[in-house]
Amino acid sequence: MADITPERVAQQIHDIRKPLNRISMQAELIKLVLENNLPPEKAIEAVDKILQSCQDCSHLLQGLLDTSS
Repeated sequence: MADITPERVAQQIHDIRKPLNRISMQAELIKLVLENNLPPEKAIEAVDKILQSCQDCSHLLQGLLDTSS
C-alpha cells in the first residue's frame, strides 16, 4: 500500500472519469434520439458504447483494488 502516491491516485481518478464521461455523452445522445425521432440505430450504438464504458470502469476499478492490496 506504500506505493500508492497522490499522483497515482489522481491519475487513476482521471482514467476512471474518461469512461464515465463517455457514458454521460452517450446517454445524452439516446435522449436526443428519443426526443427527436431519430433512427433507433443511433440509440443502439450509444447503448453499446455505454456498456463498453461500464466494462472499462469496472476494469479500472479492479486495477485500483489490485494496486491497493
